[in-house]
Amino acid sequence: MALIDYIIIAFYFFVVLGIGFYFSKKGKTSTDYFLAGRHVGWIAIGASLFATNISSEHFLGLAGTGSKSGLAVGHFEWLACLIVLLLGWLFTPFYLKSGVFTIPEFIEKRYNSTARYYLSIVSIFAYIFTKVSISLYAGGILLNAVVGWDMYTSAIVIVLITGLYTILGGLSAVIYTDLIQMFILIIGSIALTLLGLNAAGGWENVIATTPTDFWTMFKPMSDPDFPWTGIIFGAPIVGIWYWCTDQYIVQRVLSAKNLDHAQAGTIFAGFLKILPVFILVLPGIIAHSLTNGEVTGDRSYAWMVTNLLPTGLKGLVIAGLLAALMSSLSGMFNSTSTLLTIDIYKRLRPSADEKQLVNFGRITTGVIVALGLLWIPFISLLSDERMYVYLQSVQSYISPPIAAVFLFGVFWNRVNGSGAVASLLTGLFIGVFRFVIEIQNRLSPLDDGILKNIATINFLHFAVIIFIICSIVLVVVSLLTEPPEKISLKNLTFSEVDVDFHSKTPWRNRNIFMSIILVLILILLWWTFR
Repeated sequence: MALIDYIIIAFYFFVVLGIGFYFSKKGKTSTDYFLAGRHVGWIAIGASLFATNISSEHFLGLAGTGSKSGLAVGHFEWLACLIVLLLGWLFTPFYLKSGVFTIPEFIEKRYNSTARYYLSIVSIFAYIFTKVSISLYAGGILLNAVVGWDMYTSAIVIVLITGLYTILGGLSAVIYTDLIQMFILIIGSIALTLLGLNAAGGWENVIATTPTDFWTMFKPMSDPDFPWTGIIFGAPIVGIWYWCTDQYIVQRVLSAKNLDHAQAGTIFAGFLKILPVFILVLPGIIAHSLTNGEVTGDRSYAWMVTNLLPTGLKGLVIAGLLAALMSSLSGMFNSTSTLLTIDIYKRLRPSADEKQLVNFGRITTGVIVALGLLWIPFISLLSDERMYVYLQSVQSYISPPIAAVFLFGVFWNRVNGSGAVASLLTGLFIGVFRFVIEIQNRLSPLDDGILKNIATINFLHFAVIIFIICSIVLVVVSLLTEPPEKISLKNLTFSEVDVDFHSKTPWRNRNIFMSIILVLILILLWWTFR
């Protein structure tokens, strides 16, 4: 990189740290620190949902998977457009009406405290295994390719800078740095895609020099990564957990001024989620075209950055990559501290004052980050040089029981705490079992038999199996035990909501109209790349 590239990156760091210092002076209470005072508008919410979701593993992982199998990995991005609407229209009204700080707090109101502790603990471990470690791993690949730093040096530098502004400013700093980072990462990604297309001779030449099946979104059932059955039935299960029930994401809508802003923010995020297929997956395909398939996998995007970008623009794109990484890490840091502080520390020390809560929240991220760093060497056992597939596969073992508990909990009064806990523990056992034998099979291939079949079944198909089993356990155990009291379900299920639960406002028709437009655009895109 040239001096101007370093200046651009340094300026970016200066801006995000400045935002952290600014909000460190304003956030005095736990509501300010963990939920940005509940006064965030829809644009900031939508931008934060997008920037928090898009991390360096998306840049490197989506491009890497695109370079090996084409556009099909983009299904996860376009399905997210629909599932984020589900967050806004189905779940957010319940969350805001209940006035909760955390999603485990909501699940306690609906079921019991055991379910709350389970969700808190599993969420924290999920952040370690799928968010912290893989984001740092991807950031390490990037900085190694660009400036030559090794994996752990890169990870430590990123953690120190990100942790500083997150610890100082809380969720306000996270959300408003995300707003800036959204623009940086989109502009940088578009620039790289256009330069790549130009270098490859245009769109038609890229299509002509890559395998035909790269441009088919719907793969056969036998496809090892993205069978159409897994995409249609399995991916939404993972998506509901991630977008609708995970503190990491939902914390943004909990910070909204009101329901209208929360829903408009999710719709805005839905439109933004159309972009990654064209600015993240497509560059991987372009790299395949430019190198005749010699450069593929997780290093495809880094190769594009180091070989195609001119001085100055290289600094902007790398700042965008760092923005993506830091926005996701900062969101994870704040969500983890929220869970540990509100769901565990505050319950163990109910007399703790606001200052103690905020200070504890600032301290707790260090251990999580350290554990994430320790997990990095193990990612390569599962990633197969396609970290985005690794990310989705691990989430497919965590998500089914949680998705079942939330969906049944909102729609049906009869399911109770006993059924929820039994379902969650069943899903945990099956998911851990699959995870362990999958690692074992990769280290030392298993003999043909039932264990081999379980270890090698597509992760999306396996998510469907876990979801069905957990749903059956939830229903059966609930019917065999006492039903919950109706009064305890107020504004927690559809049949027990207040009359003004969905009050009509001038925003409502606009939000409905934009949601319909988003769905129509997605149908058109799927039809085009069917």
